[in-house]
Amino acid sequence: MDLLQPQHRIYVAGHSGLVGSAIWRALAAAGYDNLIGRRSGELDLRDHDAVDAFIQDHKPDAVVLAAAKVGGIAANSEHPVEFISDNLRIQTAVLDAALKHRIPRVLFLGSSCIYPKLAAQPINEDALLTGPLEPTNRAYALAKIAGIVQVQSVRSEYGLPWISAMPTNLYGPGDNFDPEHSHVLPGLLRRFDEAARSGATEVVVWGTGSPRREFLHVDDLAEACVHLLRHYNDDTAINVGTGVDVTIKELAKNIAAVTGFTGSIVWDTSRPDGTPRKLLDVSRIKETGWSARISLDEGLASTYQWYESHRENLRG
Repeated sequence: MDLLQPQHRIYVAGHSGLVGSAIWRALAAAGYDNLIGRRSGELDLRDHDAVDAFIQDHKPDAVVLAAAKVGGIAANSEHPVEFISDNLRIQTAVLDAALKHRIPRVLFLGSSCIYPKLAAQPINEDALLTGPLEPTNRAYALAKIAGIVQVQSVRSEYGLPWISAMPTNLYGPGDNFDPEHSHVLPGLLRRFDEAARSGATEVVVWGTGSPRREFLHVDDLAEACVHLLRHYNDDTAINVGTGVDVTIKELAKNIAAVTGFTGSIVWDTSRPDGTPRKLLDVSRIKETGWSARISLDEGLASTYQWYESHRENLRG
């Protein structure tokens, strides 16, 4: 059964961000041209009343909640209040309005950081709430867990076919390339590019380089979201990833090669590593008929090409 029809009005919350813009592109490419979006300057998603009025006025058939306050280890560690407060307010405003107006289809996007720091690898969806979280992003993770529980609660109490998806570490065009407060991949890409162009002899990278991470190109995630909106209807918050990981040290070497940096990579072991490993078990989503198709090498190359062409107008 296809739960998303071509004539459906689809509101993509956060449509101008990394994830939302990719989902918008994927929906349009798949023939869904009745799309609704508002930038943060037009609609503050933390404003409960404003969001309610917006949903009432536009009456979408489906809502994709891709809006969130996001950042890397540094940003999460320095601003935990903002990460939990902003995300809880965004989620509550959008999900409450969607429930009040009985929006039949909602996709809530969480994050793989919801899982316990020391979860068995690869991480199965059943690992949720089975152990302590990684302290550096606990505030953000708790907000995302609350969103998952709210979606599950709506399914249980009201019977609406709302779903949640948990993507792994994302990257791609439109990312935040701030060298200090972005996620690891775009932050490193910018720093290595600047080092290569300036002739620097070394780049300092946080931690030991030993943690393992899984990276998913945002266009793969977007196609997964369209697939899930059309075909997935289950209480379980489903993992979305590649099922393949690399060490941060391997990632840094790959980014150095892509950007043309030939100097030394120095590891600042006084800085936190974060979770030792975070690889998702993607067997459940594969069973629905979807698999990632963009390799890390291909994705890094295309992301760097995008970065080069937008270097002068980047966020951060």
